[in-house]
Amino acid sequence: MVTRCQFLFAVLCVLVCANAHAQSEEDYYRLIDVSVAETLSQSRAKNWKPAPDGLALEVSGIAILDGNRIAVAIRKGEVWILDGVYDNPPKDVTYHRFATALHEPLGLLAHNGSLYTVQRTEMTRLTDTDGDDVADEYVTVAKGWGVTGHYHEYAYGPELDGEGNLWLTLNIGLGLQGEHLKRTIQEPTLGYRQGRWRGWGMKVTPDGKLVPVCAGMRSPAGIGANAEGDMFYTDQQGNWVATNSLHHMRDGVMFHHAEALASMNEPGSTIHEVKEVPNGLPLPQALEKFPQLRPPAVWFPYKKMGQSATDIVLDASEGKFGPFAGQLFVGEFTQAGINRVFLEKVDGEYQGACFPFRTGMATAVLRLEQGHDGSLFAGLTNRGWSSLGSASYGLQRLQWTGKTPFEILEMRAQPDGFELTFTEPVDKKSAEDLSSYQLSSYTYLYHETYGSDEIQSRDLTMTSAKLSDDGLSVHLKVDGLRPLFVHELHANGVRSRDGNPLLHPQAYYTLNRIPAATNP
Repeated sequence: MVTRCQFLFAVLCVLVCANAHAQSEEDYYRLIDVSVAETLSQSRAKNWKPAPDGLALEVSGIAILDGNRIAVAIRKGEVWILDGVYDNPPKDVTYHRFATALHEPLGLLAHNGSLYTVQRTEMTRLTDTDGDDVADEYVTVAKGWGVTGHYHEYAYGPELDGEGNLWLTLNIGLGLQGEHLKRTIQEPTLGYRQGRWRGWGMKVTPDGKLVPVCAGMRSPAGIGANAEGDMFYTDQQGNWVATNSLHHMRDGVMFHHAEALASMNEPGSTIHEVKEVPNGLPLPQALEKFPQLRPPAVWFPYKKMGQSATDIVLDASEGKFGPFAGQLFVGEFTQAGINRVFLEKVDGEYQGACFPFRTGMATAVLRLEQGHDGSLFAGLTNRGWSSLGSASYGLQRLQWTGKTPFEILEMRAQPDGFELTFTEPVDKKSAEDLSSYQLSSYTYLYHETYGSDEIQSRDLTMTSAKLSDDGLSVHLKVDGLRPLFVHELHANGVRSRDGNPLLHPQAYYTLNRIPAATNP
């Protein structure tokens, strides 16, 4: 017979075990409110400090400075320097206006002793020449793209690549009418009209030359380099764009939005002789008919991985931000969060997987930057579009607690399936149990209509799962891999050696190319 003490002890053991397995993102990455709009609930008021004098800190750019300082651009056309932002809690943040009278700066970069930003019509260098922390020199670094006056003609950047070039991206003008059309150029064969270089990625070389590089962008709100110095941008679902995506920018490449071809015949264009744009085909077939078109390195399946991708930042902290060194983090506007991306090269081209990372930001994440201590600063503003969260704008910091989450660290393509690497050793029984995993694949339509459903979906069969000797990797053999399809993995049954489930069991791999088998 079980005594009352034995029963209570058993219940206590169950509760302890259940609590041990209960996890939250906050356990591993804590959010610190540096300066958040006063629409936050009063229960959080003790943990944040509003900007002075009613300043709407709609952060549209972040640059890391020396000491405890950062600079932020804001949507109304100013740059502010904030000091004390690394404190926790940040009770004594100071604010100092550095620059003003800018036209919607949507990026900020500290470079060569100055701050650089891209306004609607130009890239500008802001310099404090007398040391009083106020810019007294505003210099045009580059200009030359079209501006019709349409509200959607955003210009983003700059960001620096590994060769010293400054990159910017230009939003397409959507639904141009009336006076806006008078300021466009037209490509005669296809009939597309846009402002000059609209929907293009461009770079400014170290000697100051503005160079068009690649085209097909709709709303390229995020730019960033990976550890190799190659440049990427994010796009957002809409006309011609099936869902949010991450792309490797390089010469002569076309991505999605066909109206960017309005500038195809301009001097300096790297794209030529597009006679016809396929419309209404599955992406694999569209790529066959459109030689200049290239698929994204990573698709972010809609709603599963956000609804509006924004900024890109490389974890260059060498472990100060946890186990994800060398990977990319991508901001999410509508769902007010941050996602994670692992990239690899297959046959010389980038592809990879995206994973959920952190939800619960105060509002839409527009900008990300990594601080000296490895923490991520998130610039927030939901102006013009709704988002989750309890604020309208502000600045938050995401800090690693020192605890390592049990996550899928990497998902690599193999000739016969995928190799999963984890942040902690895995329980062998659960790792090699095929019922621990579910895998499916699908693609999207390439068409001028807004977005795309997942099409040609198929459940895939896994034939084996083999754990490595160190317990950190699992080789999944899969029947029916399909190139140019997203492969969606759920590993809900996998457990760590400590019995913990994955914090995020989902992974979405964009399998543009299946690696060739190598001889043993």
